[in-house]
Amino acid sequence: MNIPITVNQTELLDVLLNVAVTRPVFIWGAPGIGKSSIVESFAKSIGLPCVSMLGSQLAPEDIIGVPQILDGKSVFCPPRMIARDKPYCLFLDELNACSQEVQKAFYSLIHDRRIGEYFLPEGSIIIGAGNRAQDNAIVKPMSSALINRMFHVELIASHRDWLEWAGQNGIHPHIIEYIGLRPDHLWRQPPKTEEPFSSPRSWHMLSDAMISYGNNITDKQLEILASGCLSPHHATQFRAFIKQIRNRYALSAIINGDQKWPNKPEDRDALYFLAQSFKAQLIKELPLDKNNLSGASQDLAFNAKSLMKDLANISLEIAQMTVSTEEDSALPDWFVVEVIRDLPRLAAKK
Repeated sequence: MNIPITVNQTELLDVLLNVAVTRPVFIWGAPGIGKSSIVESFAKSIGLPCVSMLGSQLAPEDIIGVPQILDGKSVFCPPRMIARDKPYCLFLDELNACSQEVQKAFYSLIHDRRIGEYFLPEGSIIIGAGNRAQDNAIVKPMSSALINRMFHVELIASHRDWLEWAGQNGIHPHIIEYIGLRPDHLWRQPPKTEEPFSSPRSWHMLSDAMISYGNNITDKQLEILASGCLSPHHATQFRAFIKQIRNRYALSAIINGDQKWPNKPEDRDALYFLAQSFKAQLIKELPLDKNNLSGASQDLAFNAKSLMKDLANISLEIAQMTVSTEEDSALPDWFVVEVIRDLPRLAAKK
C-alpha cells in the first residue's frame, strides 16, 4: 500500500474518532508498533466493547456463518462473536493476511455492515489492520474492491507517544530512560533474516522479563533477555547502557568535565554506548549552520572537541565512528571539519 502521509499514535486516535464512526478504517503498519493496543484503547475510550478477529486464522464460514433450514428455506446464521445485539467495535486484525475467499466474505460486512440477514447494531465500528509487504510478514494482496471499501492510514512508531504510554503502564524505568536517550532504537525495520528486531512490543516484552527477574538480574541474564527481544545492535547497546548505570557513568557528567570516559578494557561496551549517546546529543544540540550557535551550544562544541581528543586517545576506532558520516545521522559538517583539523587521524575512516 502506497500512502504518502503517515500518522503517529495521537494522530491515529484523532482519525479513528472522526472517521471510524462513519466509515471502516484500515491501519497499515509494521509488526509490533501497537496497532492492536491502539484500537482496543480507542474502543474503550468511546465506551464500546472490542471484538477482535485474526484474519490469518479465519475461514469464510467463520464470517458468513453456516446455513440452517428454517421454514423450508436456508438461512445463514452468523457466528455469535459477530452477531451481537448492542453496538461494538469489530477489529479485523491481519485482514490482509487472510485468503481471497475470506476477503470476499468481508465485502458485505465492511461495505453494508451486514452478514446475510444480520445487520450490525447502529453505532458499531469496523476497523481493520495489517502489516505492509516490506515488513517480511505474512501478507497477501488485497483486492481493489476491498481496498476501495475502507479508509486507509499508515501508523509509524513515535517515541514520544510510546514514552508517555510507558510511563503510565509500568514499563521498566531503565527501558524508559534508554528510549529517552536513544529514541531511534524504539523500532527497527523488520530484517529479511530470521532474527529478533526492536519494536514497541519487543521492548514491552523485555520490560516484563526484567521485572520478573528483579533487581538482582545478572549481566548474563540481561544478555539473554535483550538478545531474545531486540535487534542485535540495540541489544548490545542496551546492555552497555545498563552497565553504564551500574558503574555510575553519566554522559552529562562527562560533558561537564566531572567524569572521564571509561578507559578499562572491560568497559569498552559502555564506552561505545556513551560515545554514541554523545554523538546523538551533539546532533540534537548543535545547529547545522555554525552562524546559528548560541552561547550554550558554543560551550558544548568547545567541550566536545576536547572530549573527542580524550576519546581518540582511549579508542581511535570509536572516535572515528563518532564523527563518521556513513550512518543515517551525522554531525554538522562544520563541527566535523574543525574536529578533524585538530585531530587529522580521525579522518582515516572518512
